[in-house]
Amino acid sequence: MNERKTNYPKSGRAFNEAVRSIPGGVNSPVRAAGGVDISPLFIEHAEGSKIYDIDGNEYIDYVGSWGPMILGHAHPKVLQAIQAAAEKGTSFGAPTLAETALAEKIIAAFDSIEKVRLLSSGTEAAMTAIRLARGFTKKDFIIKMTGCYHGHSDSLLVAAGSGLAESGSPSSGGVPDSIAELTIVIPYNDIDAARKAFEMHKGKFAAVILEPVAANMGVVPPMKDYLQTLRSLCDENDVLLIFDEVITGFRIALGGAQELFSLTADITCLGKIIGAGLPAAAVGGRADIMDTLAPLGPVYQAGTLSGNPIATAAANATLDILAKGNCYQKLESSAALLEAGLTKAAKDANIPLTINRVGSIMSCFFTERPVRNFADVRSTNIKQFKRFFAEMLKQGIYLAPSAYEAMFVSLAHSQQDIEKTIEAAQNTFPRLKN
Repeated sequence: MNERKTNYPKSGRAFNEAVRSIPGGVNSPVRAAGGVDISPLFIEHAEGSKIYDIDGNEYIDYVGSWGPMILGHAHPKVLQAIQAAAEKGTSFGAPTLAETALAEKIIAAFDSIEKVRLLSSGTEAAMTAIRLARGFTKKDFIIKMTGCYHGHSDSLLVAAGSGLAESGSPSSGGVPDSIAELTIVIPYNDIDAARKAFEMHKGKFAAVILEPVAANMGVVPPMKDYLQTLRSLCDENDVLLIFDEVITGFRIALGGAQELFSLTADITCLGKIIGAGLPAAAVGGRADIMDTLAPLGPVYQAGTLSGNPIATAAANATLDILAKGNCYQKLESSAALLEAGLTKAAKDANIPLTINRVGSIMSCFFTERPVRNFADVRSTNIKQFKRFFAEMLKQGIYLAPSAYEAMFVSLAHSQQDIEKTIEAAQNTFPRLKN
């Protein structure tokens, strides 16, 4: 792999060393920062709203470990819970009271969840949800939306076929065509495409899976009545609706997108925030569906580290904090202030900018048109985003190193942080015209 130049010498050297022992130098592809043409920053520590690289630079962090750090980094109560749990042992492979406590908190937050299985990653949650839907319905086909990411299991690494509502094709090496053909890929926010898919493959679908608020192609909210109509279509066709709320769950409301948009899914995938930065996730839903999981039913799922006591302690501490006080009002206020400031800064500099925001997640798209699906995202000015990223980084603002990712506002972001970010944008936007 070619070495990339960097203005951050220690991180640059660390990356060049890493590529000798780690594929691509990173343990998850987006960390390679190839989408913004820099070497990745190597992080030394983080606290509150700030993150610090090994060169000693401080940044206001809007990545938040890709979403879970809703309280900010190294929150004292979460650290206390982790330390207390670790002192009792790091893993038992046996039930604990903390697992039941966490399950009950999740069930209390989501009206659609009657039972829940704890897992270790969002990928595992989505994979389990698909297997569960197929086992429950005795049907094999699923629908997913272009641009919605549900982890790297084989059924979900699928690109759109040659025609609307046609079988998908593998989007990764190692995914057999025979598996990809069971996934129909249609555009997000296109209810007519969903209707056509149901008509073309009538009686074959086990489930529709989607992010209710797309957040892996940047933030793309659902259009008016889209989710409600999709819910009705699933009911009419005896198909399960799976909401991947790995990002939105406990983020845009305590009960996620389902609370925000007043509707329910049959199966819900959760992650990110319930781990508070540790590997933890969950899949939950109606009791009759969930009871098909082993050991009660024929659908197998297992994991030695599922409900790990340290991750569960962090999750319980985080959800206890989020359930009290005015957390979501504060997140909304901070995010709205940031959105308004960035919008004004771009307008003052005559830079076309569309900001999509739902609660405390948002994306800046360099276009004057609305962004409603993955095709719209891909038509935006990616080169301009790369320059925006680089200029903001120089001024101490840490954004996701990809035009297809979200910004995350946390409870630790202060008004001063927001104002500094807006000031950096005011300095940056005029430079993007050159």
